[in-house]
Amino acid sequence: MDLIKAIFQRRSIRKYRNKPVEKHILMQLVKYGMYAPTARNTRSWHFYIVSDREKLDEVAKKHPYAGMLKTAGGAILVCGDKSIEPMEGYLSLNCANACENIMLGALEHGLGTCWIAVYPREERIKLVSEIFNLPENHLPIALISVGYPDEEKQILDRFEKEKITFI
Repeated sequence: MDLIKAIFQRRSIRKYRNKPVEKHILMQLVKYGMYAPTARNTRSWHFYIVSDREKLDEVAKKHPYAGMLKTAGGAILVCGDKSIEPMEGYLSLNCANACENIMLGALEHGLGTCWIAVYPREERIKLVSEIFNLPENHLPIALISVGYPDEEKQILDRFEKEKITFI
């Protein structure tokens, strides 16, 4: 898929055909994430590929904005590794870059995604850390639902000229 087309076409998909996403495709999506830039080139992240239906359902039940996980074919949990980068601000930015690569790359495989924010909400960090039994140094930043879309969304014009200033 053309990169520019993907940028304009990427939308949050919240309805999926109840079909698992193949592990090799989820692995490829993580690979895309690992090609994102990071502050000082630390690559201070860790990725969890989630296909455990019980875990996906538990997050969907307990996280207020994760209902789409009920039908998602998988998910990718993106965590910042505090043992590599102690500054949470850099961790969140590094992981956000990885998330965008993952979500754009998913389109190439005919998949939809939805960003589920975890960081910086302490209650969500605690919830996700407990459900996935994360090590202390892995700070959950975002969970990305991944699946075969069961909805179509229009491409919107989001360009807002008034938010640009030339200096």
